[in-house]
Amino acid sequence: MKQADLEKLKGVKIGDRMGRAATPGRFGKEAADMPSRREQRKLDQARGLIPFAVKIDSELVKQIQVLAQQRKAGLNEVVTELLKKGLAG
Repeated sequence: MKQADLEKLKGVKIGDRMGRAATPGRFGKEAADMPSRREQRKLDQARGLIPFAVKIDSELVKQIQVLAQQRKAGLNEVVTELLKKGLAG
């Protein structure tokens, strides 16, 4: 066999292996469980939530993320709690 034929066979083998690889969760069955962006927006509106973008220092963001991980809560819940405490005091 020629060298070019050997390289083509290698490519076919690699392609076959890639085709058999497991599908990541976000693209597989688990993706169907997630609501679409439109549905999520409607759910958020029904709960009275609105998007609120702010720019804050990256160190502060890291602290909030660590706090959320420690509490095993989402960033939205932690930020809401912190804002309520800050506005009350």
